[in-house]
Amino acid sequence: MTTGDPTLPDITLDQIDLSDMEFWAGPRDEREAAFRALRDAPGLVHFDERVIEGYPFPPGDGYYALARHEDIWHVSRNPKLFCSGHGSNIGDLGQEMNEFFGSMINMDDPKHFRLRSIVSKGFTPKEVSRVEEFVVDKAKVIVDRIQEQFPDRTCDFVEHVAAALPLEIICDMMGIPATDYSKIFGWTNTILGVGDPDFVTSYEDLMNHSLEMFTYAQALGEDRRANPQDDITSVMMAADVDGEQLTPQEFGSFFILLVVAGNETTRNAISHGMKALTDNPAQRDLLFGDYATHAKSAVEEMVRFATPVIHFRRTATEDTEINGFPVKQGEKVVMFYNSGNRDERVFQNPHAFDITRPLQPAQVGFGAGGPHFCLGANLARREMTVMFDEIQRRLPSLRITGEPEYLQSNFINGIKRLQCSWD
Repeated sequence: MTTGDPTLPDITLDQIDLSDMEFWAGPRDEREAAFRALRDAPGLVHFDERVIEGYPFPPGDGYYALARHEDIWHVSRNPKLFCSGHGSNIGDLGQEMNEFFGSMINMDDPKHFRLRSIVSKGFTPKEVSRVEEFVVDKAKVIVDRIQEQFPDRTCDFVEHVAAALPLEIICDMMGIPATDYSKIFGWTNTILGVGDPDFVTSYEDLMNHSLEMFTYAQALGEDRRANPQDDITSVMMAADVDGEQLTPQEFGSFFILLVVAGNETTRNAISHGMKALTDNPAQRDLLFGDYATHAKSAVEEMVRFATPVIHFRRTATEDTEINGFPVKQGEKVVMFYNSGNRDERVFQNPHAFDITRPLQPAQVGFGAGGPHFCLGANLARREMTVMFDEIQRRLPSLRITGEPEYLQSNFINGIKRLQCSWD
């Protein structure tokens, strides 16, 4: 029996191909219906991988799609059975390329534990609290700026609000000068915009931009080790765990992960959140009418509703099972967080946007626990809380006035452009 939203179209399993990019460019209600069918399917559904034009690596042997919240939670919490070291993206890149692009998200213990222990020194409560005042000030600057720059009271919400806040905060935290913000923004768009014609047209372009970012980061890390300043780059480059420090190369790869994750995911959660508030005026009135009471649950609901990161992959390290379904050693499983966050078995009315939704069971937009839980989750929550607080206090009439222009991606649930206006 189907337990999902009855307004969704009926889709059968033989109509679904998650490896077809046309699926991800299609109507969103059809996507939701497909994942509902996968959640309702007995066992796990296997998908073949496809040749990707311009991609120099051959397709692998396919993967099982994990669509249910329970299965995603199980795999995330069992890293010895389901490893990250063979890659967290669906396609196979090879270990060197995995670590270049993904840093510690493509590592297993003990290598993962060592690297995370070092870089987490830059994300202790003390370090995050140091940027609290800056987050508040930056949100004020953003609201001031759009009011000054756009006297007609309309602008692109993504570019001028949602993207500006996390980009400028993460750059400031790392000691990146304001003159380089646009360069960083362009690199992050390229790396996560693979497949979207607005951002990258070839694998060669992707590698060139990634190497530029890596080289920039290496130079920054080497400079801060020699000339420490009041930023988290200096903290991380000076951090010592059992006599070991970050190498400039390790910092270069982590920099790509941190800046991309710290920019793209938060900006998309803010963008989707503003769209959801506009589409659900009663929820907006509830939040803006008593922000202190509802802010925490509203932020979690925005992340659940948006699920900025669509999937990550794991690989079985031995013959095992997921919810009674056999999975063999070496087989890939892909956790579709977007589907887990719509699981009717866990969330009541999962397709509804409800800022009063209980915090438990937990949404999986930051991952589902385990050693790879998002390192910057608390910073992202704080940025969202402060930005919407500034909007509700100073621009309570701000609303989305156009349809989102979505990123063409099966990895990031991104919005490229989103027109807004205010009274």
